[in-house]
Amino acid sequence: MKASEELLRLGKAIENADAVLIGAGAGLSAAAGYTYAGERFQKHFADFERKYHFHDMYSGGFFPYHTEEEKWAFWSRNIYCNRYDQPKSAVHEDLLRVAREKEHFVLTTNVDHLFQNNGFAKERLFYTQGDYGLWQCKTPCHGKTYDNEEAVRRMRAAERDMRIPTELVPKCPVCGGAMEMNLRCDDTFVEDEGWRKASERYQRFLQQHKDDHILYLELGVGMNTPGIIKFPFWRMTAENPAATYAAINQEETTVPEEIKSRSICIKGDIREALALLAEHKN
Repeated sequence: MKASEELLRLGKAIENADAVLIGAGAGLSAAAGYTYAGERFQKHFADFERKYHFHDMYSGGFFPYHTEEEKWAFWSRNIYCNRYDQPKSAVHEDLLRVAREKEHFVLTTNVDHLFQNNGFAKERLFYTQGDYGLWQCKTPCHGKTYDNEEAVRRMRAAERDMRIPTELVPKCPVCGGAMEMNLRCDDTFVEDEGWRKASERYQRFLQQHKDDHILYLELGVGMNTPGIIKFPFWRMTAENPAATYAAINQEETTVPEEIKSRSICIKGDIREALALLAEHKN
């Protein structure tokens, strides 16, 4: 990708901004190599595909396994390859180089922890949809979540024939019932203390910069959950005449007419775009 006119405009918008709010969707993780289908799925889940006939990791998470031992064999492998077995991401490192000199905050629907694992401060992150590294009671009987790294590594080591030993199936420490991923799928999602504090920090950031020259930078956000990032970014840009909205996506990006003159829409490779922006910063 060459530095297009729109990319140069984005570089200027970052330089001139008082603050940058980054909204990150699945396309950003995909740009870093964390795809859920295709070659990467085949590498990690070819045996599951042959047995259960699903063709991507997302579908595997909703598959009606016959036993908890099968279910957690899938999930422990999924968690491990998407949360704990993470090489450095040049995409996220470039994004940090672009944003770190500005007041910045990240709102993301991604659950893979790639931001924190690549240098972003925890205090500048709000994972709205949960975290692969956390479990909760399935019911839920209480509002706490639990780190799962140690348990996941034990499951991975003990898995045989797409099953884990029964004694490793996680149970709620309070009610003794089934555990579940802390991922927002329905109204049983636990918004624990860490989630609530991150939400409060996000709201403070919005309040502090609502009238500033703020850049709402949307990366890899589609139309699956537009009410979390895309639509609020459009609304906040419309409400603040000093704000700029920008989006980088593989798909065509459209914006409302009322903010079109203050919008920068780039259809292209996020990885290449961020690399060029980071190079310009250097």
